Amino acid sequence: MSVHTPLARYSDSGVHHRIDWIATGLDEVRAVLGDADRFSVNPPADSAEEARRLAQNGNPLQNDPPEHTRMRKMLTPQFTVRRMRRMEPVIEEIVTEQLDVLEHAGPPADLMRHLAWPVPGQVACALFGLPRDDLPHLACTMLLARGRDRSRKSVLAAEHAFTGYLDRFVAHKRQNPVGDDMISALIREHGQDITDADLVGLIDATLAAGLENMAGMLGLGTLVLLEHPDQSALLRKRPELMGQAVEELLRYVAVVPMANFRTALVDVPIAGHVIKAREIVGCSLLAANRAAKPDDPRDVFDVTRENITHVAFGHGIHFCVGAALARMELRIAFAKLLDRFPALRLAVPREELRFRNLKLPIYGIEELPLTW
Repeated sequence: MSVHTPLARYSDSGVHHRIDWIATGLDEVRAVLGDADRFSVNPPADSAEEARRLAQNGNPLQNDPPEHTRMRKMLTPQFTVRRMRRMEPVIEEIVTEQLDVLEHAGPPADLMRHLAWPVPGQVACALFGLPRDDLPHLACTMLLARGRDRSRKSVLAAEHAFTGYLDRFVAHKRQNPVGDDMISALIREHGQDITDADLVGLIDATLAAGLENMAGMLGLGTLVLLEHPDQSALLRKRPELMGQAVEELLRYVAVVPMANFRTALVDVPIAGHVIKAREIVGCSLLAANRAAKPDDPRDVFDVTRENITHVAFGHGIHFCVGAALARMELRIAFAKLLDRFPALRLAVPREELRFRNLKLPIYGIEELPLTW
């Protein structure tokens, strides 16, 4: 497939045998993701009924309207910029604590182990009201349940343990909805209109994004900054650019290479082709964010880039509801990291770094040894 083809037939049956099309152009990706009337976000299946049955309760990324609309109306007030700002001092404290741990562990020290994984995990605990002491076990169980073990028996056991933990946590919150956390607030404000299954699905989906996606961004984003020392130096000199730099990192890195698959509900003409009803489209966020534009070298990392357009958080009604929190988390973490370690650099040759396979749902780096 030519890199200049924004929408093409997908023929690599050995990887994603259900995909019929792949969209790589920014306009084409936005057209598919933004069209909730003609494309379904339900998991791919042989029929529309089966797809709806497979959709996880409470997961906004797997449900179409009206179920998506119901959940979104309850969630949106919990993720306003104003409310997320209440999380800012919490995130500041978490990042500072983990930078202390990183500094004590090295140099050299692994950024993934001491910062990239713990920070989003602890932020998620604060957001949902999960006990922080449960995080190490919970994170390991969740990641194992997502298929990181070769034994199917182990994966199924981990899935059962993970959902069992969430069931017990939600049941406890239902009886004791106290505190400023999101789950307590949703129960207090919506009562039986939001079910325990909704809450379990919501936490499950959001924890995955809060842990894997954010850890990937913190790891790969740090690597990008180290590989562009002129840009890092500029950020140290002009810290007011950090918000803009985070948008550029989100565009440039794209830890979610592919958006959730979309299934056409009717025949849809796009980019000179017709996507037939029931055909499945994969939207490459990585390619769309790097799609060339006139006089805009999008393969270049530039923290001074203005009017940054990207689809790292998706597009349309399924745009990430937690985008404001993610941006704040990244801005605080990168700013504090650069400020704490002005001589930060890789502790091993780049060719020794181990990256995740791009064919996996979430891209990232396994370890990032740093010195200073």
